[in-house]
Amino acid sequence: MTLEEVRGQDTVPESTARMQGAGKALHELLLSAQRQGCLTAGVYESAKVLNVDPDNVTFCVLAADEEDEGDIALQIHFTLIQAFCCENDIDIVRVGDVQRLAAIVGASDEAGAPGDLHCILISNPNEDAWKDPALEKLSLFCEESRSVNDWVPSITLPE
Repeated sequence: MTLEEVRGQDTVPESTARMQGAGKALHELLLSAQRQGCLTAGVYESAKVLNVDPDNVTFCVLAADEEDEGDIALQIHFTLIQAFCCENDIDIVRVGDVQRLAAIVGASDEAGAPGDLHCILISNPNEDAWKDPALEKLSLFCEESRSVNDWVPSITLPE
């Protein structure tokens, strides 16, 4: 057995557990932010908030299903939002399940279809830093991901 094989065996369960912990933390953070009224959903709404008050934004979630991967306009928006978040030290993650995100956030239009959840921002409710254990876990997850050059890590939400 080579050193790479030994390392590969150790990192698979660790990365799976790390991913599950991050998914659970994101789930908790979304619910907490929604209760406190600190959640902004939608690409255009998020862009407005980032333009007006980027210092108040603490976390960004970009979500796209497989069929959204071919949407060039959405991918351009994602690239611009990612760049803005990186420039302003806003932690950012990707989620690949918009329907699961809709089930957590509960956002829908009059017809019951999910609203635009491709971008979700979490903001501070006031001048004091909002301390949430889930936000701290996700910030640590993002920092660890950046240390291995994964600038926008993907998270799988729990069922």
